[in-house]
Order: sequence, then C-alpha cells, then structure tokens
Amino acid sequence: MIDLHTHTLYSDGELIPSELWRRAQVKGYRYLAITDHVDASNFEVVFARLQTAALSLNRGDYPVLIPGLEFTHLPPALIGPLTAQARALGVPLIVVHGESLVEPVAPGTNRAAIEADVDILAHPGLITLEEAARARERGVYLELSARKGHALANGHVARVAQEVGASLLVNSDAHGPSDLITRHQAERIARGAGLRDPAVQTLFAEAEALAHRLSEL
Repeated sequence: MIDLHTHTLYSDGELIPSELWRRAQVKGYRYLAITDHVDASNFEVVFARLQTAALSLNRGDYPVLIPGLEFTHLPPALIGPLTAQARALGVPLIVVHGESLVEPVAPGTNRAAIEADVDILAHPGLITLEEAARARERGVYLELSARKGHALANGHVARVAQEVGASLLVNSDAHGPSDLITRHQAERIARGAGLRDPAVQTLFAEAEALAHRLSEL
C-alpha cells in the first residue's frame, strides 16, 4: 500500500508518528506520507518534527516515511505564497485540502492549489473539467479519498479526471489507526469510483513512482 495523506497528533490525528508508522507496517504499507494540517502559523514547526520522525524511522524497513504538509482552509490567495515558502524550506510533499463536499472550504481553493503546483489536491469535491485539465498540465494529482464524507465525490473526481487525463491517487486521509487501509481496500475504492482495469493498475503504478521520487528528495 502507498498512502500519501495521513495525520498524527501534530494536527488532528490520534497517534504519534512512530505508532502510525508501525500500524501502517502491519497493514503492509510500502510508503507512508504524514501530511499534518498546517497554515502560516505552524508549517515550519510541524515539518521539522516530521523530518525528525522520518530520520529516526527510515532505517531500511518498510514503510518509507515521507514528511509532508497539508495546507488546510487557507484563503486561496495564501496558497501560492505559502507553498513557495514550504518548497524553499525543503518540504518534498505538499497537499492542499480541497473543496470537499462536507467542509466549508473557500471557493477557489482547488484552482489556487493547482496553480501553485502542489503535489496532491486532496478530496477536490466537484472539481471542474477545466480545473482537472489544468491539474493534468501542471502535474498535480487528484485524490480519491477513503475518508467518510470526503469520499462522496469520488465518482465525480474519477470521471472528470479520466475525461481529461489527469492523474489519480487513492489515499486514506487517516486520522487514527482504524482509518488505515490495505492495498486491496484501496483497489476496491478505485473501482467503486468507476475505474476499470487497467486504469486501476495505472493509478497504483503512478502512485509508486511518485512516492519513490518524493522519498529521494
């Protein structure tokens, strides 16, 4: 399993990084990204803590831990500048909390995230064809979410992405141990969103390539 969107108690998750890592290991994870919720007030501190966790845990055993950030509920005008600051800090993986159907995310967040060249637009809700096409052009991955509520738009996201050729990922958005998923569950989520083979296999091959690249940064 490759999961590039999870949380610890450094934001609103339940576990410290080492426990989340161990529980992911038991689930058969190969790559695990911790992407705690951040804004301008805390992204530097959170990234430093996750870097320390990655240094302590990446000793040759799976899963490879990738430290990242999820910019969450930002005014859209701040997404670009904060993404640039995070890149300058060396953050390898930047996720933006997209326009989910179940939270009051500011309109324009999806577009601002794509234009900022983030890595993943999480649970982008009713993303438009134009936005999805722009994501394809800029290499931004769109997320199919395993998380309750955020998953409501998975079918729409998959359909729009396939129509324009945008890349998709399945992530757990785990906040606690019961949220972690297996590869089999992730494949079922992709198929439930309307993907068929070989699109499902392409999705996981692209996820592995992205995770490997991020782990080398």
